[in-house]
Order: sequence, then C-alpha cells, then structure tokens
Amino acid sequence: MAYWLLKSEPDMFGIDDLAKCQRRTEHWDGVRNYQARNYLRAMRRGDQAFFYHSSCAAPGVYGVVDIVRAAYPDPSADDPQSPYYDPRSTGDNPRWFMVDVRFQRRLKRPVSLSQIKQTRALRKLPLVQRGNRLSVMPVSPTEWATILKLTGEH
Repeated sequence: MAYWLLKSEPDMFGIDDLAKCQRRTEHWDGVRNYQARNYLRAMRRGDQAFFYHSSCAAPGVYGVVDIVRAAYPDPSADDPQSPYYDPRSTGDNPRWFMVDVRFQRRLKRPVSLSQIKQTRALRKLPLVQRGNRLSVMPVSPTEWATILKLTGEH
C-alpha cells in the first residue's frame, strides 16, 4: 500500500462533500500538472490518502480516503465545455488521468499546516517544500504515521 495527500479547496469540494456523495465515492479529476498526473497514475486500488483542505482560513489534513479505482483517462480533457478541456488530449492518447476515492473518515482533530511545518519528522514532506504547489503528492509511511499521531488517533 502507498500513501498520498490530495489537496482541494473546501469551498469547491471538501471532505464533507465527499462524505455526502453516493456510496461516499467520487472521482478525483481536473488535475492539470504533469507531476501530479504522474502521481495519480502511480496510485493503486487499496492505497490511502489524506484529504487536505487548501486555500482556506485553516489549511490542513481533515480526513482519510481510500483509492478505490486506479488511474483512468479524465474525460473532462476531451470535453470542450469543461474548464479542464485540453485539445491535445484525445481518446487514443489521453494526457490527463483521474482516480476514484472513497470517504473513509473525518479526522477527530484536523492537522493544521502550521503543525505540519513545526513537526521535525515532516520536514521532507513535499507539502512543506518551498515552491511546491502540487495537488497530489506522495506521503512516506513514516510521514503517514506521524500525521495520524498528531490527530491523537494513532
């Protein structure tokens, strides 16, 4: 199993929105950064991810999701009406991918960005690296356990 962090703006789609979805499952689409896309393509069914709220008053890790479907082509890239349309992406040669995630749980206590930055064991987490704005990133098993410990759940 691998671990990940998925960032979303809660006013666009937050952890509570995912919890309200049918079967508590939704696709993670609209990724338009090549490195983040490559991380999506590396995800496998059974992996887990932190659901991180960004661009908000209290950015941080708010929940845990399961990856329930590995990467597959993002059809929004082929839809001229979509804000994620990419004319270079075709059905025969998809450029962009998505995965399906399922709500597992909301954290008892969110882990704030400031807590993450202040935790020595998380100093190499891509989230806190200068200039990193990726919406999808890997989390090592040690980082995963450290973040869970900060919630009081582990």
